Amino acid sequence: MNPFSSLTTVVNIKLDRSNIVILVAHENNKIVLINWLSQKLKPPHVALVPSPGLGHLNPLVELANQLIVHHNFTVTFVIPNDGSCTKPHRKVLQALDPLSVSATFLPPINFDDLPEGSQIETRIALTMARSLSALRDLVKVLAESTRLVAIVFYVFGSDAFDMAKEFHVAPYLFWSTTAMMLSFAFHLPRLDETTTCEYRDMPEPVQFPGCVPLHGRDFLEPVQDRSNEAYAAVLRTSKKLLLVAGVLVNSSLDLEPNVFKALKKGRAQGFPLVYPIRPIINLSPTDGGINGQHECLSWLDKQLRGSDLFVAFGSGGTLSLKQIQELALGLEMSRQRFLWVVKRPNETAKNGTYFAPNRFLDPLGFLPNKFLERTKDVGLVVPSWVPQVQVLSHASLGGFITHCGWNSVLENVVNGVPLIAWPLYAEQRSNVVLLADDIKIAWRVKMNEKGIMESQGIAKYARGLIEGDEGKLPRKKVKELQEASKIALSPEGLSTKSLAEVAQIWKRNN
Repeated sequence: MNPFSSLTTVVNIKLDRSNIVILVAHENNKIVLINWLSQKLKPPHVALVPSPGLGHLNPLVELANQLIVHHNFTVTFVIPNDGSCTKPHRKVLQALDPLSVSATFLPPINFDDLPEGSQIETRIALTMARSLSALRDLVKVLAESTRLVAIVFYVFGSDAFDMAKEFHVAPYLFWSTTAMMLSFAFHLPRLDETTTCEYRDMPEPVQFPGCVPLHGRDFLEPVQDRSNEAYAAVLRTSKKLLLVAGVLVNSSLDLEPNVFKALKKGRAQGFPLVYPIRPIINLSPTDGGINGQHECLSWLDKQLRGSDLFVAFGSGGTLSLKQIQELALGLEMSRQRFLWVVKRPNETAKNGTYFAPNRFLDPLGFLPNKFLERTKDVGLVVPSWVPQVQVLSHASLGGFITHCGWNSVLENVVNGVPLIAWPLYAEQRSNVVLLADDIKIAWRVKMNEKGIMESQGIAKYARGLIEGDEGKLPRKKVKELQEASKIALSPEGLSTKSLAEVAQIWKRNN
């Protein structure tokens, strides 16, 4: 209903150098109009809904900072709760401006009916779906009490797209990984219809528009078994992507120019608008619960420039006992300086600490005998956690053995460190194809027939990347991308302008 439809009295209100003419006929209409004006005077408000996992929250925290500082938004974080410890999430959120940011943790979800050994994607999807009622109640409150202009969902939030529209709020998707994987997601429903075998058995690679050819065996982990419930969850999400008003991609035109061009052309096929909004990473120092400077930074301060190899597999990545021992022997054999973040071995899962991090666990029990003693002058082994952003920005860093989680890749690119790519789960194999075959800032490790990376190979990769002539190309390429990222993130950079475009669209909403 138009609140101005039956008004006869004119009232002039001066607001932001503009004269807004409000016509008031009687008291009821006056109340309606005062409420309407009050809503318009509020700052634009965005709800951010991450998927479970601290790695999913962190980039949205930085997005919130950008919206608050540069575009005058207020933000509410709505945290679905899979039952894991929320203390790390609360610590991250408490560091934000309390005048501009609020946070609500939804009730924890029960997984008693979930089969043992289910993939993490299944658990994430169920958490999001079973949180829908509580999310709807909260969005209703936000729609009534704030100038809610958009809801930004993380991957697997697709069940809530329709719910957002119930409240006349635009649903947006924060795409936390590559534009190449977004293209894959858009085309997965068609691939599902036209392919009869398992994707890993496809004889030829698939070339999605604008992308480097991708073998089926390198597709993301949850689609490798099409009979698994994780595949059904990914497929369902892919089919709903066309419902969003836009997709904010945590990548840049410098990293994936051809993919973004192809996605723009995809508008003719009904694809939503796609915005490369920068590498969204937190570059601020963090103590991760440790007061004072972490010991690893003091150790790095004593090393020569570009001499150290950093070895870490993210917050969730885990290796088997055999693989940890081979990695230890390979680092020792390489005679390169190293900083290694070690976690307890896991024989069944490569993401064994995704939902239950192992902090400050003594590594002595499972490392090779006397390994720490033999390498004490060249290496530092740290149980479970280091301030990764500060490590990657340190002048002594010369290379990074990584699982290729996209947050780690972006942190690495802005600091210009070449990679040894060791994918473990999720979309990491696909990320490696981009990094090694397309932009060429990484070497891909090769496993033996038992799926083990042997010590001799590890030593060869480490020596080559840090001091060998063969490491010159990835070192050169990543430095070029580092400079390009500085430009993209500058006030006049393309990524900065892309986020500003989204902010202006949101400000025109409601």
